[in-house]
Amino acid sequence: MESAIENRECCLIRKFRVSLRRHLLFILTLSAVIVGFALGFLLRLAEPSSDALLWLGMPGELFLRLLKMMIIPLLVCSVIHSTASLDPKSNGKISVLTFTYILLTNMLGCLIAIALFYVIKPGSESPLVEGKSNVYEAVPQDIFADLLRNIFPDNMVEATFRQTQTKYSREIVEPFPLVDNSTRQNISTNQPAPEVVQKIVKSVEKTDGPNILGVVVVCMFLGTAAGRLGKKAKPFLEFFAVGNDIVLHVLRWFLWMTPLGACSLIASSIAGTRDVTGTFSNLGLFVVTVTLGIILHQMLFMPLIYFLTIRRNPFTFFITVGRAWLIGFASGSSAVAIPEMFEACDKNNIDKRVSRFVIPFCATLNADGSALFITASAMFIASISGHPLAFGKVVTLFLLTAISSLALPAVPSASIVAIIMVLTSLSIPVQAVSLLFAMEWFLDRIRTAANVLSHTCCAAIAQRYCGQDPGTTKELEMLEQEIELVVHAPETRNS
Repeated sequence: MESAIENRECCLIRKFRVSLRRHLLFILTLSAVIVGFALGFLLRLAEPSSDALLWLGMPGELFLRLLKMMIIPLLVCSVIHSTASLDPKSNGKISVLTFTYILLTNMLGCLIAIALFYVIKPGSESPLVEGKSNVYEAVPQDIFADLLRNIFPDNMVEATFRQTQTKYSREIVEPFPLVDNSTRQNISTNQPAPEVVQKIVKSVEKTDGPNILGVVVVCMFLGTAAGRLGKKAKPFLEFFAVGNDIVLHVLRWFLWMTPLGACSLIASSIAGTRDVTGTFSNLGLFVVTVTLGIILHQMLFMPLIYFLTIRRNPFTFFITVGRAWLIGFASGSSAVAIPEMFEACDKNNIDKRVSRFVIPFCATLNADGSALFITASAMFIASISGHPLAFGKVVTLFLLTAISSLALPAVPSASIVAIIMVLTSLSIPVQAVSLLFAMEWFLDRIRTAANVLSHTCCAAIAQRYCGQDPGTTKELEMLEQEIELVVHAPETRNS
Protein backbone atom coordinates (compact mmCIF):
# COMPACT_ATOMS: atom_id res chain seq x y z
CA MET A 1 0.00 0.00 0.00
CA GLU A 2 2.76 2.39 0.96
CA SER A 3 4.73 1.54 -2.16
CA ALA A 4 1.67 2.29 -4.29
CA ILE A 5 1.28 5.69 -2.63
CA GLU A 6 4.99 6.41 -3.14
CA ASN A 7 4.75 5.42 -6.80
CA ARG A 8 1.74 7.67 -7.23
CA GLU A 9 3.59 10.58 -5.58
CA CYS A 10 6.62 9.99 -7.79
CA CYS A 11 4.35 9.90 -10.85
CA LEU A 12 2.74 13.21 -9.87
CA ILE A 13 6.13 14.79 -9.22
CA ARG A 14 7.36 13.56 -12.60
CA LYS A 15 4.30 14.97 -14.37
CA PHE A 16 4.76 18.27 -12.56
CA ARG A 17 8.39 18.49 -13.66
CA VAL A 18 7.49 17.67 -17.25
CA SER A 19 4.70 20.25 -17.24
CA LEU A 20 6.97 22.85 -15.62
CA ARG A 21 9.71 22.22 -18.19
CA ARG A 22 7.22 22.44 -21.03
CA HIS A 23 5.69 25.73 -19.85
CA LEU A 24 8.81 27.27 -18.31
CA LEU A 25 9.23 29.91 -21.02
CA PHE A 26 5.59 30.90 -20.70
CA ILE A 27 5.87 31.20 -16.89
CA LEU A 28 9.08 33.24 -17.12
CA THR A 29 7.62 35.52 -19.79
CA LEU A 30 4.44 36.12 -17.79
CA SER A 31 6.52 36.88 -14.69
CA ALA A 32 8.73 39.24 -16.71
CA VAL A 33 5.66 41.08 -18.00
CA ILE A 34 4.44 41.63 -14.43
CA VAL A 35 7.89 42.77 -13.29
CA GLY A 36 8.19 45.06 -16.33
CA PHE A 37 4.89 46.78 -15.57
CA ALA A 38 5.74 47.21 -11.88
CA LEU A 39 9.22 48.52 -12.67
CA GLY A 40 7.91 50.89 -15.33
CA PHE A 41 5.29 52.42 -13.03
CA LEU A 42 7.82 52.87 -10.22
CA LEU A 43 10.44 54.49 -12.46
CA ARG A 44 7.81 56.70 -14.05
CA LEU A 45 7.33 58.42 -10.68
CA ALA A 46 10.99 59.44 -10.77
CA GLU A 47 10.58 61.02 -14.24
CA PRO A 48 13.68 59.34 -15.76
CA SER A 49 15.77 61.15 -18.35
CA SER A 50 16.08 60.06 -21.95
CA ASP A 51 19.51 58.55 -21.22
CA ALA A 52 18.09 56.47 -18.38
CA LEU A 53 15.27 55.26 -20.63
CA LEU A 54 17.84 54.40 -23.31
CA TRP A 55 19.77 52.02 -21.04
CA LEU A 56 16.60 50.68 -19.45
CA GLY A 57 15.36 49.62 -22.87
CA MET A 58 18.75 48.45 -24.21
CA PRO A 59 18.24 44.71 -23.43
CA GLY A 60 14.87 44.85 -25.17
CA GLU A 61 16.36 46.66 -28.16
CA LEU A 62 19.07 44.00 -28.49
CA PHE A 63 16.39 41.30 -28.26
CA LEU A 64 14.47 42.90 -31.13
CA ARG A 65 17.65 43.23 -33.16
CA LEU A 66 18.36 39.52 -32.74
CA LEU A 67 14.87 38.64 -33.96
CA LYS A 68 15.13 41.02 -36.92
CA MET A 69 18.53 39.53 -37.76
CA MET A 70 16.91 36.14 -38.48
CA ILE A 71 13.94 37.43 -40.50
CA ILE A 72 15.50 37.14 -43.96
CA PRO A 73 17.06 33.68 -43.40
CA LEU A 74 13.76 32.44 -41.95
CA LEU A 75 11.76 33.80 -44.87
CA VAL A 76 14.08 32.50 -47.57
CA CYS A 77 14.38 28.97 -46.16
CA SER A 78 10.73 28.63 -45.12
CA VAL A 79 9.13 29.96 -48.29
CA ILE A 80 11.36 28.00 -50.69
CA HIS A 81 10.94 24.79 -48.71
CA SER A 82 7.18 25.20 -48.25
CA THR A 83 6.46 26.21 -51.84
CA ALA A 84 8.51 23.32 -53.21
CA SER A 85 6.42 20.87 -51.15
CA LEU A 86 3.59 21.43 -53.64
CA ASP A 87 3.81 18.33 -55.83
CA PRO A 88 1.41 18.86 -58.76
CA LYS A 89 2.15 15.45 -60.33
CA SER A 90 1.19 13.18 -57.44
CA ASN A 91 -1.08 15.43 -55.40
CA GLY A 92 -2.00 18.11 -57.91
CA LYS A 93 -5.70 18.50 -57.23
CA ILE A 94 -5.37 18.39 -53.44
CA SER A 95 -2.35 20.71 -53.52
CA VAL A 96 -4.11 23.33 -55.63
CA LEU A 97 -7.30 23.15 -53.57
CA THR A 98 -5.44 23.28 -50.24
CA PHE A 99 -3.18 26.14 -51.29
CA THR A 100 -6.15 28.12 -52.63
CA TYR A 101 -8.02 27.57 -49.36
CA ILE A 102 -4.98 28.64 -47.32
CA LEU A 103 -4.40 31.83 -49.31
CA LEU A 104 -8.09 32.85 -49.28
CA THR A 105 -8.55 32.20 -45.54
CA ASN A 106 -5.37 34.13 -44.74
CA MET A 107 -6.78 37.04 -46.75
CA LEU A 108 -10.10 36.64 -44.90
CA GLY A 109 -8.31 36.97 -41.56
CA CYS A 110 -6.59 40.17 -42.75
CA LEU A 111 -9.89 41.66 -43.97
CA ILE A 112 -11.63 40.90 -40.66
CA ALA A 113 -8.82 42.61 -38.75
CA ILE A 114 -8.84 45.71 -41.00
CA ALA A 115 -12.62 46.08 -40.78
CA LEU A 116 -12.71 45.71 -36.97
CA PHE A 117 -9.77 48.07 -36.56
CA TYR A 118 -11.59 50.89 -38.35
CA VAL A 119 -14.74 50.19 -36.33
CA ILE A 120 -13.15 49.96 -32.85
CA LYS A 121 -10.09 52.18 -33.57
CA PRO A 122 -7.67 51.03 -30.84
CA GLY A 123 -4.63 53.24 -30.32
CA SER A 124 -6.01 56.27 -32.15
CA GLU A 125 -6.71 58.58 -29.19
CA SER A 126 -3.52 58.57 -27.13
CA PRO A 127 -0.41 57.67 -29.14
CA LEU A 128 2.84 57.05 -27.29
CA VAL A 129 4.78 59.23 -29.72
CA GLU A 130 3.52 61.98 -31.97
CA GLY A 131 4.38 61.07 -35.52
CA LYS A 132 5.97 63.60 -37.80
CA SER A 133 3.57 64.94 -40.34
CA ASN A 134 4.47 64.13 -43.90
CA VAL A 135 4.83 67.33 -45.90
CA TYR A 136 4.35 65.55 -49.17
CA GLU A 137 1.37 63.22 -49.14
CA ALA A 138 1.99 60.30 -51.44
CA VAL A 139 -0.27 60.06 -54.46
CA PRO A 140 -2.22 56.75 -54.53
CA GLN A 141 -0.88 55.87 -57.97
CA ASP A 142 2.69 56.30 -56.69
CA ILE A 143 1.96 54.01 -53.73
CA PHE A 144 0.63 51.28 -56.00
CA ALA A 145 3.52 51.79 -58.41
CA ASP A 146 5.96 51.31 -55.52
CA LEU A 147 4.02 48.22 -54.47
CA LEU A 148 4.41 46.68 -57.95
CA ARG A 149 8.11 47.62 -58.07
CA ASN A 150 8.70 45.96 -54.70
CA ILE A 151 6.73 42.83 -55.65
CA PHE A 152 9.10 42.35 -58.59
CA PRO A 153 12.52 43.58 -57.41
CA ASP A 154 15.26 44.19 -59.95
CA ASN A 155 17.93 42.80 -57.62
CA MET A 156 17.06 39.86 -55.39
CA VAL A 157 20.12 40.42 -53.16
CA GLU A 158 19.39 44.12 -52.73
CA ALA A 159 15.78 43.26 -51.82
CA THR A 160 17.04 41.77 -48.55
CA PHE A 161 18.07 45.19 -47.24
CA ARG A 162 16.58 47.91 -49.49
CA GLN A 163 13.22 48.67 -51.05
CA THR A 164 11.93 51.04 -53.72
CA GLN A 165 10.08 54.17 -52.65
CA THR A 166 8.95 57.30 -54.48
CA LYS A 167 10.57 60.36 -52.91
CA TYR A 168 9.30 63.94 -53.17
CA SER A 169 11.36 67.14 -53.20
CA ARG A 170 10.73 70.82 -53.88
CA GLU A 171 12.30 72.53 -56.84
CA ILE A 172 12.32 76.32 -57.22
CA VAL A 173 11.17 77.54 -60.61
CA GLU A 174 12.67 80.90 -61.62
CA PRO A 175 9.80 83.15 -62.83
CA PHE A 176 10.25 85.36 -65.87
CA PRO A 177 10.47 89.10 -64.93
CA LEU A 178 7.48 91.23 -65.77
CA VAL A 179 8.20 93.33 -68.90
CA ASP A 180 6.47 96.12 -70.80
CA ASN A 181 5.13 94.87 -74.11
CA SER A 182 6.06 98.01 -76.04
CA THR A 183 9.62 98.56 -74.86
CA ARG A 184 10.43 95.00 -73.62
CA GLN A 185 11.97 96.69 -70.54
CA ASN A 186 11.44 95.85 -66.92
CA ILE A 187 8.55 97.60 -65.29
CA SER A 188 9.36 100.04 -62.49
CA THR A 189 10.98 98.49 -59.45
CA ASN A 190 8.16 99.95 -57.39
CA GLN A 191 6.06 97.00 -58.41
CA PRO A 192 6.07 93.96 -56.07
CA ALA A 193 8.66 91.29 -56.82
CA PRO A 194 7.33 88.22 -58.57
CA GLU A 195 6.49 85.30 -56.29
CA VAL A 196 8.87 82.36 -56.20
CA VAL A 197 7.20 79.31 -57.72
CA GLN A 198 7.95 75.85 -56.36
CA LYS A 199 6.98 72.52 -57.79
CA ILE A 200 7.15 69.04 -56.33
CA VAL A 201 9.50 66.69 -58.15
CA LYS A 202 9.08 62.93 -57.88
CA SER A 203 11.93 60.47 -58.13
CA VAL A 204 12.11 56.71 -57.69
CA GLU A 205 14.82 55.95 -55.12
CA LYS A 206 15.90 53.26 -52.70
CA THR A 207 15.29 53.39 -48.97
CA ASP A 208 16.79 51.32 -46.18
CA GLY A 209 14.73 48.39 -44.97
CA PRO A 210 14.18 44.89 -46.33
CA ASN A 211 11.76 44.45 -49.22
CA ILE A 212 9.97 41.54 -47.57
CA LEU A 213 7.26 41.26 -50.22
CA GLY A 214 9.84 41.03 -52.98
CA VAL A 215 11.87 38.43 -51.09
CA VAL A 216 8.77 36.28 -50.59
CA VAL A 217 7.82 36.48 -54.28
CA VAL A 218 11.36 35.61 -55.44
CA CYS A 219 11.49 32.65 -53.04
CA MET A 220 8.08 31.45 -54.24
CA PHE A 221 9.39 31.43 -57.82
CA LEU A 222 12.51 29.52 -56.77
CA GLY A 223 10.53 27.04 -54.67
CA THR A 224 7.98 26.39 -57.42
CA ALA A 225 10.73 25.81 -59.99
CA ALA A 226 12.60 23.50 -57.61
CA GLY A 227 9.43 21.52 -56.93
CA ARG A 228 8.89 20.96 -60.67
CA LEU A 229 12.47 19.81 -61.29
CA GLY A 230 11.99 16.89 -58.93
CA LYS A 231 15.09 14.79 -58.18
CA LYS A 232 17.43 17.27 -59.86
CA ALA A 233 16.58 19.89 -57.24
CA LYS A 234 16.80 17.52 -54.26
CA PRO A 235 20.20 18.85 -53.00
CA PHE A 236 18.90 22.40 -53.39
CA LEU A 237 15.74 21.66 -51.38
CA GLU A 238 17.62 19.66 -48.75
CA PHE A 239 19.88 22.66 -48.21
CA PHE A 240 16.94 24.97 -47.52
CA ALA A 241 15.12 22.32 -45.46
CA VAL A 242 18.15 21.99 -43.18
CA GLY A 243 18.58 25.77 -43.25
CA ASN A 244 14.99 26.16 -42.09
CA ASP A 245 15.63 23.80 -39.16
CA ILE A 246 18.84 25.63 -38.25
CA VAL A 247 17.14 29.05 -38.30
CA LEU A 248 14.28 27.76 -36.15
CA HIS A 249 16.81 26.29 -33.72
CA VAL A 250 18.58 29.64 -33.44
CA LEU A 251 15.22 31.39 -32.99
CA ARG A 252 14.43 29.04 -30.11
CA TRP A 253 17.67 30.18 -28.48
CA PHE A 254 16.66 33.80 -28.92
CA LEU A 255 13.15 33.14 -27.60
CA TRP A 256 14.69 32.25 -24.23
CA MET A 257 15.68 35.91 -24.06
CA THR A 258 12.00 36.86 -24.30
CA PRO A 259 11.55 37.36 -20.51
CA LEU A 260 14.48 39.79 -20.28
CA GLY A 261 13.56 41.56 -23.52
CA ALA A 262 9.87 41.84 -22.60
CA CYS A 263 10.68 43.17 -19.12
CA SER A 264 13.07 45.77 -20.52
CA LEU A 265 10.80 46.93 -23.34
CA ILE A 266 7.69 47.16 -21.17
CA ALA A 267 9.50 48.97 -18.36
CA SER A 268 11.03 51.55 -20.73
CA SER A 269 7.71 52.04 -22.57
CA ILE A 270 5.73 52.57 -19.36
CA ALA A 271 8.39 54.77 -17.75
CA GLY A 272 8.41 57.07 -20.78
CA THR A 273 4.65 57.13 -21.38
CA ARG A 274 2.85 60.41 -20.81
CA ASP A 275 -0.75 59.22 -20.78
CA VAL A 276 -0.78 55.83 -19.06
CA THR A 277 -4.58 55.65 -18.77
CA GLY A 278 -5.10 56.33 -22.45
CA THR A 279 -2.41 53.82 -23.43
CA PHE A 280 -3.93 50.95 -21.47
CA SER A 281 -7.44 51.78 -22.56
CA ASN A 282 -6.16 51.52 -26.13
CA LEU A 283 -4.46 48.19 -25.30
CA GLY A 284 -7.78 46.93 -23.94
CA LEU A 285 -9.50 47.99 -27.15
CA PHE A 286 -6.83 46.16 -29.13
CA VAL A 287 -7.46 42.93 -27.18
CA VAL A 288 -11.20 43.36 -27.80
CA THR A 289 -10.50 43.85 -31.52
CA VAL A 290 -8.47 40.66 -31.86
CA THR A 291 -10.76 38.58 -29.63
CA LEU A 292 -13.88 39.71 -31.47
CA GLY A 293 -12.17 38.98 -34.79
CA ILE A 294 -11.28 35.43 -33.67
CA ILE A 295 -14.84 34.84 -32.43
CA LEU A 296 -16.29 36.01 -35.75
CA HIS A 297 -13.77 33.85 -37.59
CA GLN A 298 -14.61 30.66 -35.65
CA MET A 299 -18.33 31.15 -35.02
CA LEU A 300 -19.45 32.81 -38.25
CA PHE A 301 -17.07 32.64 -41.19
CA MET A 302 -15.63 29.14 -40.77
CA PRO A 303 -19.08 27.53 -40.24
CA LEU A 304 -20.33 29.48 -43.26
CA ILE A 305 -17.43 28.26 -45.43
CA TYR A 306 -17.98 24.69 -44.24
CA PHE A 307 -21.72 24.81 -44.93
CA LEU A 308 -21.38 26.38 -48.39
CA THR A 309 -18.76 23.86 -49.53
CA ILE A 310 -19.93 20.63 -47.84
CA ARG A 311 -23.66 21.31 -47.27
CA ARG A 312 -23.67 19.80 -43.78
CA ASN A 313 -24.11 21.05 -40.23
CA PRO A 314 -20.75 22.65 -39.41
CA PHE A 315 -21.17 22.62 -35.62
CA THR A 316 -21.55 18.83 -35.56
CA PHE A 317 -18.16 18.60 -37.26
CA PHE A 318 -16.55 21.27 -35.05
CA ILE A 319 -17.60 19.44 -31.87
CA THR A 320 -15.44 16.48 -32.91
CA VAL A 321 -12.48 18.88 -33.28
CA GLY A 322 -12.93 20.09 -29.70
CA ARG A 323 -10.06 18.10 -28.22
CA ALA A 324 -7.59 19.27 -30.89
CA TRP A 325 -8.86 22.82 -30.36
CA LEU A 326 -8.17 22.59 -26.61
CA ILE A 327 -4.69 21.18 -27.14
CA GLY A 328 -3.89 23.98 -29.58
CA PHE A 329 -5.22 26.52 -27.08
CA ALA A 330 -3.22 25.05 -24.20
CA SER A 331 0.08 24.61 -26.04
CA GLY A 332 0.03 27.67 -28.30
CA SER A 333 1.32 25.54 -31.19
CA SER A 334 -0.77 24.00 -33.96
CA ALA A 335 1.96 21.42 -34.65
CA VAL A 336 1.43 19.90 -31.19
CA ALA A 337 -2.25 19.30 -32.03
CA ILE A 338 -1.56 17.45 -35.31
CA PRO A 339 -2.17 13.93 -33.85
CA GLU A 340 -5.50 15.05 -32.39
CA MET A 341 -6.44 16.63 -35.71
CA PHE A 342 -5.71 13.31 -37.42
CA GLU A 343 -7.99 11.54 -34.95
CA ALA A 344 -10.76 14.11 -35.49
CA CYS A 345 -10.50 13.58 -39.25
CA ASP A 346 -10.70 9.80 -38.77
CA LYS A 347 -13.88 10.22 -36.69
CA ASN A 348 -15.42 12.12 -39.61
CA ASN A 349 -14.47 9.40 -42.13
CA ILE A 350 -11.95 11.57 -43.94
CA ASP A 351 -9.58 9.54 -46.11
CA LYS A 352 -6.26 9.11 -44.30
CA ARG A 353 -4.36 9.84 -47.51
CA VAL A 354 -6.14 13.20 -47.61
CA SER A 355 -5.84 14.11 -43.92
CA ARG A 356 -2.19 12.97 -43.66
CA PHE A 357 -1.29 15.30 -46.50
CA VAL A 358 -3.58 18.28 -45.82
CA ILE A 359 -3.11 18.64 -42.03
CA PRO A 360 0.73 18.87 -42.04
CA PHE A 361 0.56 21.05 -45.14
CA CYS A 362 -1.87 23.43 -43.39
CA ALA A 363 0.19 23.38 -40.19
CA THR A 364 3.08 24.66 -42.31
CA LEU A 365 1.28 27.29 -44.38
CA ASN A 366 -2.20 28.01 -43.01
CA ALA A 367 -2.36 30.73 -40.36
CA ASP A 368 -5.58 32.73 -40.81
CA GLY A 369 -5.91 33.37 -37.07
CA SER A 370 -2.30 34.57 -37.00
CA ALA A 371 -2.90 36.71 -40.12
CA LEU A 372 -5.78 38.39 -38.30
CA PHE A 373 -3.60 39.05 -35.25
CA ILE A 374 -0.60 40.30 -37.27
CA THR A 375 -2.74 42.74 -39.29
CA ALA A 376 -4.50 44.14 -36.22
CA SER A 377 -1.20 44.36 -34.29
CA ALA A 378 0.63 46.18 -37.09
CA MET A 379 -2.17 48.74 -37.44
CA PHE A 380 -2.36 49.15 -33.65
CA ILE A 381 1.40 49.66 -33.27
CA ALA A 382 1.43 52.11 -36.19
CA SER A 383 -1.43 54.08 -34.67
CA ILE A 384 -0.11 54.15 -31.12
CA SER A 385 3.36 55.12 -32.41
CA GLY A 386 1.92 58.17 -34.15
CA HIS A 387 2.24 56.74 -37.67
CA PRO A 388 -1.32 55.96 -38.80
CA LEU A 389 -1.41 54.02 -42.05
CA ALA A 390 -2.74 55.59 -45.23
CA PHE A 391 -4.91 53.57 -47.60
CA GLY A 392 -1.98 52.55 -49.80
CA LYS A 393 0.02 51.22 -46.86
CA VAL A 394 -3.04 49.32 -45.60
CA VAL A 395 -3.21 47.59 -48.98
CA THR A 396 0.51 46.81 -48.74
CA LEU A 397 0.00 45.50 -45.20
CA PHE A 398 -2.89 43.31 -46.40
CA LEU A 399 -0.88 41.70 -49.19
CA LEU A 400 2.31 41.42 -47.15
CA THR A 401 0.57 39.75 -44.19
CA ALA A 402 -1.51 37.39 -46.34
CA ILE A 403 1.61 36.16 -48.12
CA SER A 404 4.10 36.24 -45.24
CA SER A 405 1.66 34.26 -43.08
CA LEU A 406 2.46 31.33 -45.35
CA ALA A 407 5.97 31.24 -43.88
CA LEU A 408 5.09 31.30 -40.17
CA PRO A 409 6.59 28.36 -38.26
CA ALA A 410 4.18 26.36 -36.09
CA VAL A 411 5.82 27.44 -32.83
CA PRO A 412 4.47 29.64 -30.01
CA SER A 413 4.65 33.43 -30.53
CA ALA A 414 5.97 33.14 -34.09
CA SER A 415 3.60 35.97 -35.03
CA ILE A 416 5.67 38.45 -32.97
CA VAL A 417 8.57 37.92 -35.37
CA ALA A 418 6.20 38.47 -38.31
CA ILE A 419 4.87 41.70 -36.76
CA ILE A 420 8.41 43.06 -36.45
CA MET A 421 9.03 42.07 -40.07
CA VAL A 422 5.86 43.80 -41.32
CA LEU A 423 6.49 46.98 -39.31
CA THR A 424 10.08 47.13 -40.54
CA SER A 425 8.96 46.83 -44.16
CA LEU A 426 6.49 49.69 -43.59
CA SER A 427 9.21 51.86 -41.94
CA ILE A 428 7.34 51.98 -38.59
CA PRO A 429 9.20 51.92 -35.22
CA VAL A 430 8.95 48.52 -33.54
CA GLN A 431 9.63 49.53 -29.92
CA ALA A 432 5.91 49.58 -29.01
CA VAL A 433 5.69 45.87 -29.87
CA SER A 434 6.61 45.31 -26.21
CA LEU A 435 3.05 46.26 -25.22
CA LEU A 436 1.77 43.15 -27.00
CA PHE A 437 3.64 40.92 -24.55
CA ALA A 438 1.17 41.92 -21.83
CA MET A 439 -1.62 39.84 -23.41
CA GLU A 440 0.47 37.62 -25.72
CA TRP A 441 -0.17 34.55 -23.55
CA PHE A 442 -3.92 34.89 -24.25
CA LEU A 443 -3.89 36.14 -27.84
CA ASP A 444 -1.36 33.50 -28.91
CA ARG A 445 -3.65 30.74 -27.70
CA ILE A 446 -6.88 31.95 -29.25
CA ARG A 447 -5.29 32.51 -32.66
CA THR A 448 -3.63 29.08 -32.51
CA ALA A 449 -7.01 27.51 -31.71
CA ALA A 450 -8.46 29.34 -34.73
CA ASN A 451 -5.68 27.89 -36.89
CA VAL A 452 -6.45 24.35 -35.65
CA LEU A 453 -10.12 24.72 -36.55
CA SER A 454 -9.17 26.01 -40.00
CA HIS A 455 -6.76 23.09 -40.63
CA THR A 456 -9.43 20.47 -39.98
CA CYS A 457 -12.00 22.37 -42.03
CA CYS A 458 -9.56 22.36 -44.95
CA ALA A 459 -9.16 18.58 -44.64
CA ALA A 460 -12.96 18.14 -44.73
CA ILE A 461 -13.25 20.33 -47.84
CA ALA A 462 -10.41 18.44 -49.54
CA GLN A 463 -12.21 15.17 -48.75
CA ARG A 464 -15.41 16.56 -50.25
CA TYR A 465 -13.83 17.46 -53.60
CA CYS A 466 -10.80 15.15 -53.80
CA GLY A 467 -11.62 12.22 -51.52
CA GLN A 468 -12.91 10.03 -54.33
CA ASP A 469 -9.83 10.74 -56.46
CA PRO A 470 -6.96 11.72 -54.17
CA GLY A 471 -4.38 11.10 -56.87
CA THR A 472 -2.44 8.20 -58.27
CA THR A 473 -0.04 7.35 -55.46
CA LYS A 474 2.09 4.34 -54.70
CA GLU A 475 0.09 3.77 -51.53
CA LEU A 476 -3.15 3.47 -53.53
CA GLU A 477 -1.56 1.05 -56.02
CA MET A 478 -0.17 -1.13 -53.23
CA LEU A 479 -3.55 -1.16 -51.52
CA GLU A 480 -5.27 -2.29 -54.74
CA GLN A 481 -2.69 -5.05 -55.23
CA GLU A 482 -3.21 -6.30 -51.67
CA ILE A 483 -6.98 -6.39 -52.17
CA GLU A 484 -6.55 -8.26 -55.46
CA LEU A 485 -4.29 -10.85 -53.81
CA VAL A 486 -6.78 -11.39 -51.00
CA VAL A 487 -9.72 -11.77 -53.40
CA HIS A 488 -7.97 -14.33 -55.64
CA ALA A 489 -6.22 -16.26 -52.87
CA PRO A 490 -7.09 -20.02 -52.76
CA GLU A 491 -7.81 -19.90 -49.04
CA THR A 492 -10.59 -17.41 -49.54
CA ARG A 493 -12.22 -19.52 -52.23
CA ASN A 494 -12.33 -22.61 -49.99
CA SER A 495 -13.81 -20.73 -47.16
